[in-house]
Amino acid sequence: MTPSEVSLALVAGEVSGDMLAARLMAGLRPHLPGAHFHGIGGPCMLEQGLVSDVPMDTLTVRGLFEVIPRYREIKGIQNRLRDRLLLEPPAAFIGADYPGFNLGLEEQLRAQGIPTIHFVSPQIWAWRGGRIKQIKRAVSHMLVIFPFEEAIYRAAGVPVTYIGHPLAEMIPLAPDVAAARAALGLSADARVVTLMPGSRMGELKYLAEPFVAAAKLLAARDPNLVFIAPMAGERQRASFSAIVNAAGLGDVPVKLVDGQSHACIAAADAVLVASGTATLEVALFKKPMVIAYKVMRASWEIMRHMGYQPWIGLPNILAREFVVPEYLQHAATPLALADAIWRQLDDPTGREQLARRFLEMHHGLLRDSAQASAEAVLRVIGRQK
Repeated sequence: MTPSEVSLALVAGEVSGDMLAARLMAGLRPHLPGAHFHGIGGPCMLEQGLVSDVPMDTLTVRGLFEVIPRYREIKGIQNRLRDRLLLEPPAAFIGADYPGFNLGLEEQLRAQGIPTIHFVSPQIWAWRGGRIKQIKRAVSHMLVIFPFEEAIYRAAGVPVTYIGHPLAEMIPLAPDVAAARAALGLSADARVVTLMPGSRMGELKYLAEPFVAAAKLLAARDPNLVFIAPMAGERQRASFSAIVNAAGLGDVPVKLVDGQSHACIAAADAVLVASGTATLEVALFKKPMVIAYKVMRASWEIMRHMGYQPWIGLPNILAREFVVPEYLQHAATPLALADAIWRQLDDPTGREQLARRFLEMHHGLLRDSAQASAEAVLRVIGRQK
């Protein structure tokens, strides 16, 4: 291999990790034009040239107990990938989020001398702070996307680089609402509510029905409301439709959109969104939102005692207060969600104040993340100029 033909292994297990890792790969290309990327990833990473061993959807699972039926399958994938990487060691392994899978793999690889980089810190500042011990064993270098995380890792003795949040670069400071609506075939003067029950099958299982039921209640209050819902893929579309139809909600006028999640957010007057990275996307688009979170009851009973702070939505965590409402588990009823969205639709002053707050947040997260992350990787593998 020539110096530019370095081999790098990457793993992402979810849509957000796929997007983040693809941006890192794009940042590395000018420095390593002949780099070979392999591992596990989704469509964004494939576009950047990743050779994926298995479809990324194979890894996607949510919740503590939900993983149990698939543990043997996922562990088998991890073991096979580990054995391959030990047989043909890459210059570095890069785990894009997905800590339950990646940290365990990183720990094994680093013990055998392979440098490991973890991209996106686990939320040790929110729950499971004891995980920092495993991170110290597993991670050669941590890339963090929130400014307050850097001090946590420096104090723990873990090499770290704050790179900014890639979404802050991808999303314009002033989104073009008219263009988004035109692209989606929506009227410029419509009142639009976007439903985002998640890209993972477990999220859809618990949130598709209450989200559409909330839309039905809102439609009864204002029949002119328009509802749209971006679907991450055919599996998600089929699952969403099956759940909605089984609940007797097939008559609710929700327009399903293939992909185009950013256009669906930009076009919205308010967004009903599952907790996760999507909440930050909505904030960066300066939109009012209502955040919901539901998992298997057993998972919830454990997780609700493990949190260190009162917020789960990223906008609220960054603001250190409830700037948007959150409805968790049993509180995430259709009526509660509908009432919260209705209040946002009916409060223009509050919407303007929220947009200003989110603009400040956007500026705070804005960096050249692709370049910063690429430079950190190059330092780790000894290829910096």
